Amino acid sequence: MRLEGKTAIVTGAGSGFGAGIARVFAREGANVMVADLNGDAAAEIAAEIGGIAQTVDVADGTSVAAMTRAAMDAWGRIDILINNAGITHLPAPLEDVSEADFDRVLAVNAKSVYLTAREIVPLMRAAGTGAILNVASTAGLSPRPMLNWYNASKGWMITATKTMAVELAPAGIRVNAICPVAGETPLLASFMGEDTPEIRARFLSTIPLGRFSQPQDMGEAAAFLCSDAASMITGVALEVDGGRCI
Repeated sequence: MRLEGKTAIVTGAGSGFGAGIARVFAREGANVMVADLNGDAAAEIAAEIGGIAQTVDVADGTSVAAMTRAAMDAWGRIDILINNAGITHLPAPLEDVSEADFDRVLAVNAKSVYLTAREIVPLMRAAGTGAILNVASTAGLSPRPMLNWYNASKGWMITATKTMAVELAPAGIRVNAICPVAGETPLLASFMGEDTPEIRARFLSTIPLGRFSQPQDMGEAAAFLCSDAASMITGVALEVDGGRCI
């Protein structure tokens, strides 16, 4: 029960890593808001874990403000924010990625961190405490060709994590990131271009532990970083990647 009594918003929690984080947080005693663009998926996970469902577009300021108000109405405070929602463009030469895809990737992966901070950081400042976790990627540390603008968005998120950590530390707010390797999530086929046994085998050969990451792996790492056990840890980008970045 590492998070007993804590309140947590997890964006993109209707599936994939976000759902894994939400499940582990609920198991560890947190009250969880399952926030997702897909309201039905959010409701399903929320019902499973006894949480609150919230439909949100993390790239839209009005929607993020409504999510924040809903959390405050329910709990009166927000202890933990998990910026997990993210998308990618399909593998392509960097000059061939459409402007629309570029804009969407940066809006969901980068602008969302600004929008949630704008709404939630003042509340955490007032409380004198809080934990923010950004779900970045090994792509931001060890970029691969053909995913240029996705890589860049995750590198941005890592830098944002570190500067947020420095600025917010005096307010009692810790900010960290986790960097997953590609995992068993709905985005896997997009990262690989297509999902075939041959492509899976080739990708797995680059991961020393020999497996894709699982949603629960991210949940366990996130629960630690957002718990009091990590009270002296801020500004880290923790590789949860089976050794991929070595």
